[in-house]
Amino acid sequence: MRYPVFFAFALLLLSLVRAVPAQTEKLGAEAVEAVVTTDLGVFRFEFAPDKAPEHVHQFIQRTSEGYYDGSAFFRVVLNGIIQGGDPLLKDPKTPRNLWGTGGLKLLKGNFNDLKHERGVVSTVRVPNDANSDGAQFFVCVSPQAPLDGQYTAFGRVTEGMDVVEKISQIPSADDGFVATPVRIHSIRIEKRKTAPFADATPEQLRRTVTMETTLGAMRIRLEPNWAPEHVRQFLNLVAEGWYDGVGFHRIAPGFVVQGGMGYYREPNKAHPADRWVKDLKGEFRDDVQHVRGIVSMAHGDDPDSGNTSFFLVLGAATHLDGKFSAFGEIIEGIETLNVFEQEAVEEETPKRRIEIIGAKVDPQ
Repeated sequence: MRYPVFFAFALLLLSLVRAVPAQTEKLGAEAVEAVVTTDLGVFRFEFAPDKAPEHVHQFIQRTSEGYYDGSAFFRVVLNGIIQGGDPLLKDPKTPRNLWGTGGLKLLKGNFNDLKHERGVVSTVRVPNDANSDGAQFFVCVSPQAPLDGQYTAFGRVTEGMDVVEKISQIPSADDGFVATPVRIHSIRIEKRKTAPFADATPEQLRRTVTMETTLGAMRIRLEPNWAPEHVRQFLNLVAEGWYDGVGFHRIAPGFVVQGGMGYYREPNKAHPADRWVKDLKGEFRDDVQHVRGIVSMAHGDDPDSGNTSFFLVLGAATHLDGKFSAFGEIIEGIETLNVFEQEAVEEETPKRRIEIIGAKVDPQ
């Protein structure tokens, strides 16, 4: 893994040097996000105006002026970082030795406590000059702890990290420059997306979901009075098609059928609704029994690590009561569980692929 060395290049030209107001308005930055359209796809990121207000204001303002349209991502660290936004690269004839030298020294650094974790968007500056932040930016594909407190982070990717990863995998030379820059066709500011059931009341969360699987269909009645936040996340993902094409990876006859991990989605593991996925605090109830037909959320060693992987209970499993978050019950198609139990398995792994063909929230 290479780290900040990719910033250490000679500065031969400083362009577009303009002052910005010391105090700027947030321009409703919490309610919008940037939509970055590139040769390799689209990704979106939200802003952190509470961490770097002037940097957020600058980015939104310049975006509205088309500043980034036609520029490119030109420097990468494999599965580490992608860098772009140099206005000089709008001209495809710009000499390679000038890449990365444009649009700098526009702002003072505003180092903050936003860590350079996966998906964080931060500002490029001149090496060894803390007050030389510019319009260029970089996106972290993996955590970059050495950059914390050294560069001004101002946003986080909400959608399309698979595109960011793909850009980082473009072949590059030792200096990190790619052979062919990845064009930024446009960056637009749009209203920030909200999850379909983000503001739903408990009563509005009381819905049923029809799940069509390789082995048959089931209707699941969701129970927000058992686990409201688990129901909310499940509905958000179902409504956006997140579970479509996801496989069942475990069948333990007499115990559970388990599925719902994005890793087992075909053909694409990434999905736009990944942005709604988060670990959920356990909503455990001793008075809700894990009996045949109950739908519950799986988790790891941490009881607050459940997110997308759920299991269908095949037989009484009282040892799960109060330890796993049951959030629904099969009310139609429970005979499909019989078909699951007849599947050939090898150490609880199905010998053939079985998946969720589609899941949808039933009309009220």
